[in-house]
Amino acid sequence: MRRALGGLTTRGRSFVAAGATAIVCAFVLGERDLLRAGVLVLALPLLCTLAVSRTRYRLACARRLDPPRLPVGRESRVDLRLENVSRLPSGLLMVEDRVPYALGGRARFVLDRIEPHGRRELGYRIRSDVRGRYRVGPLTVRLADPFGMVELVRSFSLSDTLTVTPAIVALPTGRLSGAWTGGGDSIARAVSAAGEDDVTPREYRYGDDLRRVHWRSTARHGELMVRREEQHFQSSGTLFLDTRRSAHWGDGPGGSFEQAVSATASVGVHLVRTGMNLRYVTDMGETLPATPSEGAFEGLLLDALAVARRSSSRSLSAGVTALRAGAGGAREGDGLVVAVFGVLSRDEARAVAATRRGAGTSVAVLVEGQHARNAATGDEPAAESAAGLLRAGGWRVVTVRTAAELAGAWGRAGRTGEDFVKGGA
Repeated sequence: MRRALGGLTTRGRSFVAAGATAIVCAFVLGERDLLRAGVLVLALPLLCTLAVSRTRYRLACARRLDPPRLPVGRESRVDLRLENVSRLPSGLLMVEDRVPYALGGRARFVLDRIEPHGRRELGYRIRSDVRGRYRVGPLTVRLADPFGMVELVRSFSLSDTLTVTPAIVALPTGRLSGAWTGGGDSIARAVSAAGEDDVTPREYRYGDDLRRVHWRSTARHGELMVRREEQHFQSSGTLFLDTRRSAHWGDGPGGSFEQAVSATASVGVHLVRTGMNLRYVTDMGETLPATPSEGAFEGLLLDALAVARRSSSRSLSAGVTALRAGAGGAREGDGLVVAVFGVLSRDEARAVAATRRGAGTSVAVLVEGQHARNAATGDEPAAESAAGLLRAGGWRVVTVRTAAELAGAWGRAGRTGEDFVKGGA
């Protein structure tokens, strides 16, 4: 009852104050008619409070986000289903779904009545121009009496998460020349060179094709042995993002960091969908290891980039170590490296260039700011200085100012021998 009294609306409090005042004046003036009017005015909000507090509605709520993950600037639809699972009809309900301000604010609905075991379908749209992970819900229901004297708030515990990913730029189809390197233990070459007798067999496993039984090895070992099936080559690579605060300029969607995140997402999605097995590395070290499932890694990468923030680190040492581990053979098959940087100093560019070894393809995407200058000279654009050092180390370099320019630069960067592409005006 105390909670219900706390739910009195402005109208309800006004009736209580007016009724109490009338009763006091009736005693002072000795007016019985005024006393009767005061009791009536005071009793009305109290009776409404008692009625609402005694209400025992049993409501069920379900919510669906379509889609639950979307790029910035796109809309998602929220579908709500509110069901009255009790045997009593509901009264006036004010339904409010809590939505973060970045998604457009709260969604409110007024339902006049829900019959026993009836349901109501509600829907609204949300969108965000800022990437991130947002909590939608829980749903709150305000119970009110017909006179508007009292409101009680009841909340569900159910909430859902909407993930707003960076903007993705569609890149030209095709593969980077020299980027596909093989992995696995295929023995096709050994078979063609030495004949079937030199094939290294293994023990039979349940489900193996009996046509692959190697009878000579079976006779030699006394148990069923089968030929090792040829394994397909799996292309793999590394995707790198420089998140250092000191390497990026500007704030908001137009800043270099947001453009770098968008470029990283675009390249990652493009490479994964072409069948490449990627791992994701930042200046803090490896963030996401390679995942065999194409769809799983794409989702994990977009989720990680949706909440990516600038780091306070001022050094690339951890990231360079991770890149060197991939290029140096600690991870077999890391033939392709695509790294997205902000502003690089000469020393940092030399350290990054030294990570390339062997015949693997390395591509650097430099997100250049209009006012980025080399700290050493003060006049040469830092991106051009870093690009020269990276080219000298065998890297292909793409310089852009916005992620939208990456689509035109990517196709030219894929051609053999083209090391530097200048994007923008």
